[in-house]
Amino acid sequence: MDQLIALLEHAGWSVAIPPSSEHSRAAPDLVIHQGPHRYAVELKTEAEGRPDRVLALLSQAILQASRYAASMNMQPLAVVLVGSASSSLRQKFAEFQRNYAPDVAVGLLSDAGSSLFIGPGLAGLDREESRAHRMGKPAQLRKATNLFSDLNQWMLKVLLAPELPDRMLHAPRGKLFSGSDLAQAAEVSPMSASRFLRGMQEEGFIENSAGPLRLVRREELFRRWQSEAMRSSPELRMSYLVPAGGMRQLLKLAARLDACIGLFAAADLLKLGHVNGAIPHAYVRRLSPPLGKDWPGVVPSAPGEPPQVIIKQANAP
Repeated sequence: MDQLIALLEHAGWSVAIPPSSEHSRAAPDLVIHQGPHRYAVELKTEAEGRPDRVLALLSQAILQASRYAASMNMQPLAVVLVGSASSSLRQKFAEFQRNYAPDVAVGLLSDAGSSLFIGPGLAGLDREESRAHRMGKPAQLRKATNLFSDLNQWMLKVLLAPELPDRMLHAPRGKLFSGSDLAQAAEVSPMSASRFLRGMQEEGFIENSAGPLRLVRREELFRRWQSEAMRSSPELRMSYLVPAGGMRQLLKLAARLDACIGLFAAADLLKLGHVNGAIPHAYVRRLSPPLGKDWPGVVPSAPGEPPQVIIKQANAP
């Protein structure tokens, strides 16, 4: 609540807390006005920022704010406060308002400092989270995706099935164009299929085109699959403070960390590039706390933000 009040007052809005709201739900959380605009505000909070939970809370806030606003001759404003608001969440939030409640003003506010408001007179409240805001935050170790878990191996077989005779592989057959198609064919959850395809794309094993899903770099894929002994190792998903710095920043980072540039980024540097758009990797001897405190030019990627470089602990010297 305090964060929302501070944002509104900084933008020149007059803010009041209706007395009855302290003891009952017969009034909105806040009443605000600026010029001709008067809003009854209902605020909900969601720590994780998961789209399914955020949109459910937004729906509830829209209903309550609309009821309060009607009785007070005001406009409704439904606000959800989240821990972190990814660009994907912001997009889904705006689409929900546009499709289901175009006459209700809404706001999405994050602990990280970003905000998105839609409604008359509210445009001045929008804020983008700066990369500098994340400079002091510790980076979190993340286990690399296990492409060959039991579930993922089953989905690989579903992708391969149309190319093999029934006697060799018993699996559903058909053209698959998306994660939802794969989830339906393999009878797995959409989240599992989406996570699997994202991991395959990051490793360069799925062709990213408008056609059906197609496996590429198969010799390497099958070698990895056969030798499941390859251990996953910790990694950090990072973003550059200067987004356009690219390879120049990666080289500086590798020199500072005594790191080895690997995979497709190494191929590019050796003039052997054959895959475009892959996330560059830098291998270090060991990832251990404190993580990223003195690393130049990079900060932890925000939740839901695609990383610009992955710093990975090597499995071997």
